[in-house]
Amino acid sequence: YLESIFGLLFQLLQQVTECDTKMQVLHVISCVIERVNIQIRPYVGCLVQYLPLLWKQSEEHNMLRCAILTTLIHLVQGLGAESKNLYPFLLPVIQLSTDVSQPPHVYLLEDGLELWLVTLENSPAVTPELLRIFQNMSALLELSSENLRTCFQIVNAYIYLSATEFLQNYAESLCRSFCDLLKDITNEGQVQVLKVVEIALKVSPILGAHMFQPLLPAVFRGIVDGERYPVVMSTYLGIMGRVLLQNSSFFSSLLTQMASECSQETDQLLGSVIEMWVDRMDNITQPERRKLSSLALLSLLPSDNSVIQDKFCGIINICVEALHDVMTEDPETGTFKDCMLMSHFEEPKLSDDEEPPTEQDKRKKLLALEDPVHSVSLQQFVYEKLKAQQAMMGDQGFGVLMETVDTELVRQLQEFLQGL
Repeated sequence: YLESIFGLLFQLLQQVTECDTKMQVLHVISCVIERVNIQIRPYVGCLVQYLPLLWKQSEEHNMLRCAILTTLIHLVQGLGAESKNLYPFLLPVIQLSTDVSQPPHVYLLEDGLELWLVTLENSPAVTPELLRIFQNMSALLELSSENLRTCFQIVNAYIYLSATEFLQNYAESLCRSFCDLLKDITNEGQVQVLKVVEIALKVSPILGAHMFQPLLPAVFRGIVDGERYPVVMSTYLGIMGRVLLQNSSFFSSLLTQMASECSQETDQLLGSVIEMWVDRMDNITQPERRKLSSLALLSLLPSDNSVIQDKFCGIINICVEALHDVMTEDPETGTFKDCMLMSHFEEPKLSDDEEPPTEQDKRKKLLALEDPVHSVSLQQFVYEKLKAQQAMMGDQGFGVLMETVDTELVRQLQEFLQGL
């Protein structure tokens, strides 16, 4: 019955004249689209052509415009990547609804932001117009209202969609907004801001670090000072882990900069960072971040630096903890494998009531394939780093170094590494 229901609802929408009635009909249309999701695609042509006209006619009626926005949200979700055909109408609507200098934003902002987000999540590729709407964002971040969370999700969606173009165009102003926000924000808000930085580093380690450079000293200080709030500390370590593992030259220059600020030797400061990292590893609950931390600290090896050798047992400690997190035993062979490894992109098999993945879900999946957390075997990495350290120090020196590690930990480590 979908075709007839939808056709009749659409006729009704055109025929009724009262604003309230149009809103009621739009509400039902939205419900239908939401329920049938992608199966709506063959029938929406007429609606897509009519909505711009209705939008134009409803200039004086903000509540009707809100109803149109809600319908568009469901429509974009139903159309998925095909929603790009709506951009000539969709993008000006988002632009108007999220522009705080325009009076209608008072009514339209919340739904407008939601529409902006789903448009990005379902976008197959960035367009100049889509990029341009982001000019509305800095004023929205200044409002720092209850819509902040959606604003951050929008920023993240842009990073996933087109990190390079987006960061080159907007990271500078975004960084300024973030610096202002961080001065006066709850811990929860702080974590939201830092997660954006973390995603930027994940998607684009070199450009991300370069663009968000002004925020990183505070993160570094937070780690050295032993930030009290576990969730904030965990996010700090997530960010620093990305920098250390994927942009080590940037980490070195940051370390040098911080050392001169604190009038300390760089080695001494590095020692403090590692010590705090090892000490606060328990603040990190996400297995991805725990694995990232051990990969990052292992990336300091092999090293003849006495400070790093001094912290060797702590680094091994973290690695064994992370191995416990990520290794699963294959009951048939009795060997362990890293359960976070993803080798190729699989289209998920969907049951009827499951929603298909959005374009953004696919982008995240492809990104994960390149992420060391999902592409590097922790077991293999530990093994190679220890081998390299042994080669650097010779068997005897390495033996002495291993003696600094608790014997039970060494036993567990050997168990994880057997068969390599």
